[in-house]
Amino acid sequence: MSYAGDLTPQQAWAKLEQGAILVDVRTEGEWAHIGIPDTKATDNDPLFIPWTFPGGIPNRDFITDLTQQAPVDDGTELVFLCRSGQRSIAAAIAATQAGFTSYNVLEGFEGEPDRYGERTVNGWKNRGLPTNLGIAK
Repeated sequence: MSYAGDLTPQQAWAKLEQGAILVDVRTEGEWAHIGIPDTKATDNDPLFIPWTFPGGIPNRDFITDLTQQAPVDDGTELVFLCRSGQRSIAAAIAATQAGFTSYNVLEGFEGEPDRYGERTVNGWKNRGLPTNLGIAK
């Protein structure tokens, strides 16, 4: 594994309560229409930096954006979140290569789809962690 590790949504929340920063790497459309994590109960606001843009176009400025917004030198841990836990793996790897201590949130914000294609099985929001559903950042 080329990043610090994978966390369940509950473990990720515990990391945030200990001072880690959540980095949501979904797209602006996902933030606006699906919702965002609510981290008001922790010491840090989440960062919103898309790993890709609509159509799967890579965000070539991801690391630049991240280093401008997150403290790389003070040892703060970063917890990466996407829709299902896949883009966040790639983001955690890239951030680790840039010098950050990075974790991936298993299951992502929405989790995996059920047999009907609805994302109701698991994930941040389905595990009951704080959200601002359908509210743009």
